[in-house]
Amino acid sequence: MTAVAVGEAAPVAVTSRVDARVVRRRLGPGRRFRFAFWVGPLVVLAVWTVGSSTGLISPAILTAPWDVAKAFQDQWTNHDLLGNVLSSLQRAALGLGFGVLIGAVLAVVSGLSRIGESLIDGPIQIKRSVPTLALIPLFIAWFGIGQGMKIVTIALISMVPIYVHTHNGLRGIDGRYAELAETIAIGRGEFVRHVVLPGALPGFLLGMRFAVTASLLGLVVVEQYNATSGIGHMITLAEQYGQTDVIVVGLVIYGIFGYLADSAVRLTERKVLAWRRTLDS
Repeated sequence: MTAVAVGEAAPVAVTSRVDARVVRRRLGPGRRFRFAFWVGPLVVLAVWTVGSSTGLISPAILTAPWDVAKAFQDQWTNHDLLGNVLSSLQRAALGLGFGVLIGAVLAVVSGLSRIGESLIDGPIQIKRSVPTLALIPLFIAWFGIGQGMKIVTIALISMVPIYVHTHNGLRGIDGRYAELAETIAIGRGEFVRHVVLPGALPGFLLGMRFAVTASLLGLVVVEQYNATSGIGHMITLAEQYGQTDVIVVGLVIYGIFGYLADSAVRLTERKVLAWRRTLDS
């Protein structure tokens, strides 16, 4: 046994290991499955198939999956389904791109400047209380009923969640980082580039998830207005002719768009924010 002198602190064993049970509670129970994000949709598809085959789901309520598959093949072969899909993707991508760019720039200006916040944050909060879809008649009067109106609508819908979550991320930076920056005397530009913006990235990516969903919501609505192509145009024609199976095809495609886009954002979040899990551990 090693003697400890009077007034001398007893040695304490320090370990950097974290209890595995604590890590599991923090990161979620069990190990991550590679294709876990497909389990839920496959279960929904299985329930839909079983319900349709057993008669629990009437064709008058929801078309059976095999009839939807036949309608998809017919639209692909005898109609321009690929052209409609590409047209919808173009509208959604342009609107989402403009919305993300504008929302991020406004959030940075407002989040890093008190003057910018006083000028920008108030109008954005007022805009949040006014549904963008309610402004479509006004947008038609301003931009006409063509492609411009549709892209502007999607952009405004996408902009708000990007601004709100990025702004919150910027304002939520730990004050200890600012104290550290003052201690090591780094410039404001370096502090913003290397501390503030990376620290706001989780908020931005969360806003992206909401923005993707919002852009598809806007796409569904704007494609009902004088569209000559797109999934919404296909659904409108199918509604006029009572083709329920074609309507379901369009809804399934919208759902696949949203799910794949959200999964892409979540995958990007796991890759880009891997440092957060390291710090938490």
